[in-house]
Amino acid sequence: MTLFNLVLIAIIQGITEFLPISSSGHLILLPALTTLEDQGLVIDVAVHIGTLFAVTLYFRRDVAAAFTGLPDMLRGRLERPGARLALCLVIATVPVMIAGLIFKLTGLMEAMRSIALIGWTMIIFGIVLYVTDRVGRFHKVTADWSLRDAWILGLWQAVALVPGTSRSGICISGARFLGYARHDAARISMLMSIPTIIASGVLMGGDVLLRMDAQAARDGAIVAVMAFFAALAALAFMMKLLQTVSFTPYVIYRLALGGALLWVAYV
Repeated sequence: MTLFNLVLIAIIQGITEFLPISSSGHLILLPALTTLEDQGLVIDVAVHIGTLFAVTLYFRRDVAAAFTGLPDMLRGRLERPGARLALCLVIATVPVMIAGLIFKLTGLMEAMRSIALIGWTMIIFGIVLYVTDRVGRFHKVTADWSLRDAWILGLWQAVALVPGTSRSGICISGARFLGYARHDAARISMLMSIPTIIASGVLMGGDVLLRMDAQAARDGAIVAVMAFFAALAALAFMMKLLQTVSFTPYVIYRLALGGALLWVAYV
């Protein structure tokens, strides 16, 4: 794979992974709408590793709290915020792990990689993001995240396995619907991405090892590093922007892109 292709994939993945506009949808569209080759599983996993390090670094205090709270969580002692956060993250990851395994075993993931489907999901879940952001109250913050809310958001997150939905977008929509403030909804969504990306990597780890060679390892390392910096910049941009701006700009982008994709698919 050429360096240009690697750079393009890294930038697309890094920017779109945490913005509510669907990274998987954009990565599927890249080879579908251009002459560039499909990046393949090894590169897919590599860019997700890069974004994983980015979100872990950006939310390092929350990650450290959850990590140090694991022993208390395992003992059933949930009085400390870190232990409760760790359990909420575990609970929120269960639905997407079950759904992901089903999608992998049934072949549904490959069957849904179509321009028309991505066009529809871009529009539908863009509208969902807009509506939930408008009707959702602002009475909850991250510290209010409960086990019940974690399970509900886990179910919302499982929907993101459909290409074009956006994992961050659907989790933010769910959190806004539950009454979390915009900044806190995004923060919870980003934290939920960490165990989800790890679980996805473990699920696909065997396939990646079978396809790994020296060239693939080199390409994977390059794209992971570039995706890390792109994701870190996108995260900082979005979290700062949310202090003054709603999610409407992302909704407009989703509607415009979805409309264009449907035109390509059906005209």
